[in-house]
Amino acid sequence: MDQANQNTTRVLVVDVGGSNIKIYAPGVDERKMKSGPDFSAQHAVEAVQELASGIEFDVVSIGYPGPVRDNRPLGEPANLGGGWDRFDFTAALGKPAKIVNDALMQAIGSYEGGRLLFLGLGTGLGSAMIIANVAQPLELAHLPYKKDGTFEDHVGKRGFKANGPKKWKKDVFDVVARLKAALQPDYIVIGGGQVDKLDELPEGCRRGDNRLAFQGGLRLWQNEQLVL
Repeated sequence: MDQANQNTTRVLVVDVGGSNIKIYAPGVDERKMKSGPDFSAQHAVEAVQELASGIEFDVVSIGYPGPVRDNRPLGEPANLGGGWDRFDFTAALGKPAKIVNDALMQAIGSYEGGRLLFLGLGTGLGSAMIIANVAQPLELAHLPYKKDGTFEDHVGKRGFKANGPKKWKKDVFDVVARLKAALQPDYIVIGGGQVDKLDELPEGCRRGDNRLAFQGGLRLWQNEQLVL
Protein backbone atom coordinates (compact mmCIF):
# COMPACT_ATOMS: atom_id res chain seq x y z
CA MET A 1 0.00 0.00 0.00
CA ASP A 2 1.56 3.33 -1.02
CA GLN A 3 1.73 6.38 1.23
CA ALA A 4 -1.21 8.12 -0.45
CA ASN A 5 -3.45 5.13 0.10
CA GLN A 6 -2.28 4.90 3.72
CA ASN A 7 -3.51 8.40 4.35
CA THR A 8 -6.92 7.88 2.74
CA THR A 9 -7.85 4.28 3.49
CA ARG A 10 -10.40 4.15 6.30
CA VAL A 11 -9.82 1.16 8.58
CA LEU A 12 -12.42 -0.48 10.80
CA VAL A 13 -10.80 -2.57 13.54
CA VAL A 14 -12.65 -5.50 15.12
CA ASP A 15 -11.45 -7.22 18.29
CA VAL A 16 -13.23 -10.54 18.94
CA GLY A 17 -12.99 -11.79 22.52
CA GLY A 18 -14.52 -14.52 24.61
CA SER A 19 -16.70 -12.01 26.47
CA ASN A 20 -17.15 -9.09 24.04
CA ILE A 21 -16.70 -8.07 20.44
CA LYS A 22 -15.40 -4.51 20.04
CA ILE A 23 -14.96 -2.21 17.09
CA TYR A 24 -12.94 0.95 16.61
CA ALA A 25 -12.41 3.50 13.87
CA PRO A 26 -10.34 6.70 14.01
CA GLY A 27 -12.42 9.51 15.44
CA VAL A 28 -15.08 7.12 16.78
CA ASP A 29 -15.36 5.91 20.36
CA GLU A 30 -15.01 2.18 20.97
CA ARG A 31 -18.26 0.27 20.56
CA LYS A 32 -18.88 -3.23 21.91
CA MET A 33 -21.39 -6.03 22.24
CA LYS A 34 -21.47 -9.23 24.27
CA SER A 35 -20.07 -12.39 22.65
CA GLY A 36 -19.81 -15.65 24.63
CA PRO A 37 -19.87 -19.44 24.09
CA ASP A 38 -22.72 -19.39 21.54
CA PHE A 39 -21.29 -16.52 19.49
CA SER A 40 -20.76 -17.80 15.93
CA ALA A 41 -18.87 -16.31 12.98
CA GLN A 42 -22.17 -15.24 11.46
CA HIS A 43 -23.12 -13.58 14.74
CA ALA A 44 -19.81 -11.69 14.53
CA VAL A 45 -20.64 -10.42 11.05
CA GLU A 46 -24.07 -9.26 12.21
CA ALA A 47 -22.55 -7.62 15.29
CA VAL A 48 -19.98 -5.74 13.20
CA GLN A 49 -22.67 -4.53 10.83
CA GLU A 50 -24.78 -3.29 13.73
CA LEU A 51 -21.91 -1.74 15.69
CA ALA A 52 -20.47 -0.04 12.60
CA SER A 53 -23.74 1.64 11.70
CA GLY A 54 -22.95 5.19 10.61
CA ILE A 55 -19.19 4.55 10.27
CA GLU A 56 -17.66 4.83 6.80
CA PHE A 57 -14.79 2.40 6.21
CA ASP A 58 -12.89 0.87 3.30
CA VAL A 59 -11.12 -2.12 4.88
CA VAL A 60 -11.40 -4.23 8.03
CA SER A 61 -8.85 -5.64 10.49
CA ILE A 62 -10.04 -8.50 12.69
CA GLY A 63 -8.36 -9.89 15.79
CA TYR A 64 -9.52 -13.49 16.28
CA PRO A 65 -8.96 -15.61 19.44
CA GLY A 66 -7.40 -18.62 17.74
CA PRO A 67 -5.05 -19.74 14.95
CA VAL A 68 -5.29 -18.04 11.55
CA ARG A 69 -3.95 -19.21 8.21
CA ASP A 70 -4.33 -17.76 4.72
CA ASN A 71 -6.33 -14.87 6.17
CA ARG A 72 -9.02 -17.14 7.63
CA PRO A 73 -9.61 -18.75 11.05
CA LEU A 74 -8.12 -22.22 11.35
CA GLY A 75 -10.42 -24.40 13.46
CA GLU A 76 -13.03 -23.38 15.99
CA PRO A 77 -12.25 -21.13 18.99
CA ALA A 78 -12.35 -22.64 22.47
CA ASN A 79 -14.47 -19.89 24.05
CA LEU A 80 -16.94 -18.99 21.28
CA GLY A 81 -19.61 -20.66 19.12
CA GLY A 82 -19.14 -22.40 15.77
CA GLY A 83 -18.80 -21.67 12.08
CA TRP A 84 -15.43 -19.91 12.27
CA ASP A 85 -13.23 -22.48 10.53
CA ARG A 86 -12.16 -21.05 7.12
CA PHE A 87 -14.90 -18.40 7.32
CA ASP A 88 -14.48 -15.75 4.61
CA PHE A 89 -14.93 -12.36 6.30
CA THR A 90 -14.07 -10.43 3.13
CA ALA A 91 -17.04 -11.99 1.36
CA ALA A 92 -19.36 -11.74 4.36
CA LEU A 93 -18.61 -8.09 5.10
CA GLY A 94 -18.24 -6.99 1.49
CA LYS A 95 -14.96 -5.21 2.30
CA PRO A 96 -11.30 -6.31 2.11
CA ALA A 97 -10.51 -7.89 5.48
CA LYS A 98 -7.27 -8.92 7.17
CA ILE A 99 -7.66 -11.37 10.04
CA VAL A 100 -4.92 -12.22 12.53
CA ASN A 101 -4.74 -13.83 15.93
CA ASP A 102 -5.98 -11.34 18.53
CA ALA A 103 -2.78 -11.52 20.58
CA LEU A 104 -0.76 -10.79 17.45
CA MET A 105 -2.89 -7.74 16.68
CA GLN A 106 -2.22 -6.32 20.14
CA ALA A 107 1.47 -7.24 19.80
CA ILE A 108 1.64 -5.28 16.54
CA GLY A 109 0.12 -2.28 18.31
CA SER A 110 2.64 -2.62 21.15
CA TYR A 111 5.74 -3.13 19.01
CA GLU A 112 8.67 -0.73 19.40
CA GLY A 113 11.36 -2.64 17.51
CA GLY A 114 13.68 -5.49 18.45
CA ARG A 115 12.35 -8.76 19.85
CA LEU A 116 8.93 -8.45 21.49
CA LEU A 117 7.09 -11.22 23.32
CA PHE A 118 3.44 -10.40 23.92
CA LEU A 119 1.34 -12.32 26.46
CA GLY A 120 -2.38 -11.68 26.81
CA LEU A 121 -3.95 -12.62 30.13
CA GLY A 122 -7.66 -12.96 29.55
CA THR A 123 -10.22 -15.73 29.20
CA GLY A 124 -7.24 -17.81 28.11
CA LEU A 125 -3.60 -16.99 27.35
CA GLY A 126 -2.76 -15.24 24.10
CA SER A 127 0.80 -15.09 22.82
CA ALA A 128 2.79 -13.67 19.92
CA MET A 129 6.30 -12.56 19.01
CA ILE A 130 7.60 -9.90 16.67
CA ILE A 131 11.28 -10.01 15.70
CA ALA A 132 12.67 -7.30 13.40
CA ASN A 133 9.17 -6.55 12.02
CA VAL A 134 8.40 -10.21 11.36
CA ALA A 135 5.18 -10.98 13.24
CA GLN A 136 4.54 -14.53 14.43
CA PRO A 137 1.46 -15.72 16.34
CA LEU A 138 2.17 -18.35 18.96
CA GLU A 139 -0.04 -21.02 20.53
CA LEU A 140 1.51 -21.42 23.97
CA ALA A 141 -1.73 -21.58 25.94
CA HIS A 142 -2.23 -25.33 25.66
CA LEU A 143 1.30 -26.44 26.48
CA PRO A 144 1.32 -28.67 29.57
CA TYR A 145 2.07 -26.96 32.87
CA LYS A 146 2.50 -28.62 36.24
CA LYS A 147 0.77 -31.97 36.71
CA ASP A 148 -2.82 -30.92 36.24
CA GLY A 149 -3.22 -28.70 33.21
CA THR A 150 -1.84 -26.16 30.79
CA PHE A 151 -0.46 -22.63 30.92
CA GLU A 152 -3.95 -21.37 30.13
CA ASP A 153 -5.55 -23.38 32.93
CA HIS A 154 -3.30 -21.71 35.48
CA VAL A 155 -2.82 -18.12 34.25
CA GLY A 156 -6.12 -17.52 32.43
CA LYS A 157 -9.38 -16.49 34.03
CA ARG A 158 -10.13 -20.05 35.14
CA GLY A 159 -6.90 -20.21 37.10
CA PHE A 160 -7.62 -16.91 38.80
CA LYS A 161 -11.05 -18.11 39.91
CA ALA A 162 -9.93 -21.60 40.91
CA ASN A 163 -6.68 -20.78 42.73
CA GLY A 164 -7.20 -17.24 44.00
CA PRO A 165 -5.21 -14.08 43.24
CA LYS A 166 -2.08 -14.91 45.24
CA LYS A 167 -1.51 -18.34 43.69
CA TRP A 168 -2.52 -17.04 40.26
CA LYS A 169 0.04 -14.23 40.46
CA LYS A 170 2.76 -16.69 41.44
CA ASP A 171 1.91 -18.85 38.43
CA VAL A 172 1.94 -15.82 36.10
CA PHE A 173 5.43 -14.86 37.28
CA ASP A 174 6.62 -18.46 36.86
CA VAL A 175 5.17 -18.82 33.35
CA VAL A 176 6.66 -15.49 32.28
CA ALA A 177 10.08 -16.54 33.59
CA ARG A 178 9.91 -19.84 31.67
CA LEU A 179 8.91 -18.18 28.41
CA LYS A 180 11.50 -15.44 28.81
CA ALA A 181 14.24 -18.04 29.25
CA ALA A 182 13.04 -20.06 26.26
CA LEU A 183 12.32 -17.28 23.75
CA GLN A 184 14.90 -14.62 24.75
CA PRO A 185 12.86 -11.48 24.00
CA ASP A 186 14.26 -7.98 24.44
CA TYR A 187 11.08 -7.00 26.25
CA ILE A 188 7.73 -8.48 27.21
CA VAL A 189 4.35 -6.77 27.07
CA ILE A 190 1.63 -8.28 29.24
CA GLY A 191 -1.87 -7.27 28.17
CA GLY A 192 -5.39 -8.63 28.27
CA GLY A 193 -8.19 -7.95 30.70
CA GLN A 194 -6.59 -9.90 33.55
CA VAL A 195 -3.41 -7.82 33.63
CA ASP A 196 -5.28 -5.35 35.84
CA LYS A 197 -5.26 -8.05 38.54
CA LEU A 198 -1.47 -7.71 38.83
CA ASP A 199 -0.26 -5.06 41.27
CA GLU A 200 3.28 -5.49 39.93
CA LEU A 201 4.86 -7.05 36.86
CA PRO A 202 7.77 -9.45 36.41
CA GLU A 203 11.14 -7.89 35.68
CA GLY A 204 11.58 -6.85 32.07
CA CYS A 205 7.85 -6.56 31.44
CA ARG A 206 5.60 -3.63 30.79
CA ARG A 207 1.86 -3.34 31.04
CA GLY A 208 -0.13 -3.51 27.84
CA ASP A 209 -3.40 -1.86 27.00
CA ASN A 210 -6.30 -3.39 25.08
CA ARG A 211 -6.55 -0.17 23.11
CA LEU A 212 -3.23 -1.10 21.50
CA ALA A 213 -5.10 -3.89 19.70
CA PHE A 214 -6.84 -1.15 17.76
CA GLN A 215 -3.50 0.47 16.95
CA GLY A 216 -2.33 -2.92 15.71
CA GLY A 217 -5.38 -3.18 13.48
CA LEU A 218 -4.51 0.14 11.87
CA ARG A 219 -0.89 -0.91 11.40
CA LEU A 220 -1.98 -4.05 9.53
CA TRP A 221 -2.90 -1.77 6.62
CA GLN A 222 -0.42 1.05 7.19
CA ASN A 223 2.96 -0.51 8.00
CA GLU A 224 4.67 -1.70 4.82
CA GLN A 225 7.64 -3.09 6.78
CA LEU A 226 5.48 -5.51 8.76
CA VAL A 227 5.80 -9.14 7.65
CA LEU A 228 2.95 -11.48 8.64
